[in-house]
Amino acid sequence: MGSNFRRYFQFALVVLAAGAIFPIVYLRTNYQETILTVFDMTLPQLNIIYSVLGIVFMIGYFPSGLLSDKFSAKKLLWISLLGTALGGFWFAQIPSYQHVVFIFIIWGTFSVFTFWSAHMKLVKMMAKPEEEGRFFGILDGGRGVVEAVLASVAVVIFAGILGASTAIDDMRSALIAVIYMYSFVLLACAVLVFLFVEEDSGGKNTKQVDQPEAAQKEKFKLADLSLLFKNKLVFVMGGIIFMGYSVFWTVYYFGGFMETNLSVDAITVGQITVIVLWMRPIGGTIGGILADKIGKTKSLGGSLIGAAICLVLISILPVYTYRTVFFALIIICGLFLYAIRGTYWSLLGDLRMGNKVMGVTIGFVSVLGYTPDILLPLINSGLFATFGDHGGYNAYFIMSAIFGVIGVMLVILFGRMTRKNCAQTGI
Repeated sequence: MGSNFRRYFQFALVVLAAGAIFPIVYLRTNYQETILTVFDMTLPQLNIIYSVLGIVFMIGYFPSGLLSDKFSAKKLLWISLLGTALGGFWFAQIPSYQHVVFIFIIWGTFSVFTFWSAHMKLVKMMAKPEEEGRFFGILDGGRGVVEAVLASVAVVIFAGILGASTAIDDMRSALIAVIYMYSFVLLACAVLVFLFVEEDSGGKNTKQVDQPEAAQKEKFKLADLSLLFKNKLVFVMGGIIFMGYSVFWTVYYFGGFMETNLSVDAITVGQITVIVLWMRPIGGTIGGILADKIGKTKSLGGSLIGAAICLVLISILPVYTYRTVFFALIIICGLFLYAIRGTYWSLLGDLRMGNKVMGVTIGFVSVLGYTPDILLPLINSGLFATFGDHGGYNAYFIMSAIFGVIGVMLVILFGRMTRKNCAQTGI
């Protein structure tokens, strides 16, 4: 009981860390206009900053795996949280544009290169084989709860300082207070991880716990990369995440679709998108639990099909249909989208890669799976240029539904390959 409590407590800290490290990087989500005013920059300049951030992310994914296999995941976590916090304290000084670009490079480095694979690897090691679905589902769902709670606190702080004022000095004070809040939370998380998370051990399964010395001797070597590239399941899983993440991306376009295609007012759009945001903890947790109950591939495949059906209906229903029908479809689709995101990483255990190459495996799969971050903006620009503002959304949702169907095919293939491997090895 004590061992389980310690394991769950450490898992909770990893979830807290994952939920706390990214919001400060994406402050533009809620404070874009304020950031532009306070930092005296243009929207194209801000977009350039986030393009730089995306490049740092993509460069960092694969080596983040190498790093987490070479060094303690616990150390990488608290260093990442501390580094991101220090970047936040610098950001709160409202530095020049050039320095802001450098701060985002720092944030990109600490939130992906040193953090991403390390925190995923820790969760994988903490979860027993029969718990992997719910652990990864709760990781994404719990991260959503942390982000939503922190965002709510930030709004209270921001509104409390700014009030009805439109003065730049008041906007500056309110934004600085929000940045400091996020930075101090990161600092507190770094301390908690440093004090209470064990050195890559507490969550290993029974066999690993019984053989700690053997586990410690399993150090990653470059020659071990052959284990990664020879495993066909790694590439199939990368394809599944690519398709699943591509479908998930539609969540960022629901607001624009409602305003442009349905002529919904901004306040209602905000209310619906907030409800969709709260589907993250619900969808991620339910998807993870179902993955353990009925099987990972069944849960993931069902979520992909559900999202694809919703997207097709949203795109083909006439706009004079009752808006509540669209609202319901968007919310239900959000539930499926977050179930997808909360489930696809639970497939890691089926790769049977071993802990010494687990980090580099996560990094490599992330490179394959998250390339939609680069590709989709380019594809969508073409779709909207071809079909117009209204038709662009419909074309994009249909394309995403097709990605979902391809994802289901890959999930079925993955399931067959894992069953075949189990039959051959007798495990």
